[in-house]
Amino acid sequence: MSELVDKGLKAKRESKYVDFKRSFNPGSTGEWCELIKDIVAMANSGGGVILIGLDNGGIPSKKDVQPVLYIDHATLVDKIQKYTEYQFSDIEIHEAKKQGEQVAVFKISGVKVPLVFQKVGTYEVSPGKQKTAFSRGTVYFRHGAKSEPGTTEDIRKVIERQLETIRSEWLDGVRKVVTAPQGSAVTVFSGEVKESKSPGATPIRLVADPDAPGYRLIDQDTTYPHRQTELIDVLNRMLPEGIVVNTYDILAVRRTHGIGDDARYCHTPKFGSPQYSDAFAKWLVEEHKKNSDFFKEARDALKRARELGR
Repeated sequence: MSELVDKGLKAKRESKYVDFKRSFNPGSTGEWCELIKDIVAMANSGGGVILIGLDNGGIPSKKDVQPVLYIDHATLVDKIQKYTEYQFSDIEIHEAKKQGEQVAVFKISGVKVPLVFQKVGTYEVSPGKQKTAFSRGTVYFRHGAKSEPGTTEDIRKVIERQLETIRSEWLDGVRKVVTAPQGSAVTVFSGEVKESKSPGATPIRLVADPDAPGYRLIDQDTTYPHRQTELIDVLNRMLPEGIVVNTYDILAVRRTHGIGDDARYCHTPKFGSPQYSDAFAKWLVEEHKKNSDFFKEARDALKRARELGR
């Protein structure tokens, strides 16, 4: 678990980087608007965590957070895009425990350019009465424990964060050059390479050499060597004697932990079934080692989700 999530679980009050919510109803437009406001404010302020299932003092509210853990990542991204017209995907949903109670954690990364609301977040609070969570054209930031419209000072801090990031990258590059062995060659290239049909795009050469630096073709069959049947065989050899997993266990873990969207563990070809990495097999074994009911809880969670029609 990340240091920020751990800090949020230990916190006794809300702050710029930590927000508590007693509960969350995915079926409520109003609760979605308020949640998205906080997510956007935290992303604009450099990142943070929102913990569902804790009251204002960080004490477990004992509310059911399973519906939050079932929220699909793509659904979350679409909800944010609906109001910002930007696909903000640097957000994760994790399950955690505090004082033995289940907590859902939204872990939010910072953005380089502040997100601006492009659509009004209005919802009905009672018959004939509406509330506006945010207005079109507003930029929200965290001011202590509140999510509020930004100020000139907020924009200045965003610029300073980016300048500090650039400074660090430059200094890191200088250190690599200074400490490089005599006779080394220095090559400058973009930090991110994308395919483009633009006539002005910089040409590159794709190679299959695993020792080549930069951008190269990846053999998906090497990176993700296991189909589901092969993965189960590998797992049943790695797990303690007497512990046997099957295809339903893998499906349950995939659905309840969002494995299908995690490039570290899973790759789904355009015309084929999912393939899994060795790292996924090791992760499953480690999770079972930490929690002997790991697979049972995943099966139970999937069953409840199906009963709820999700």
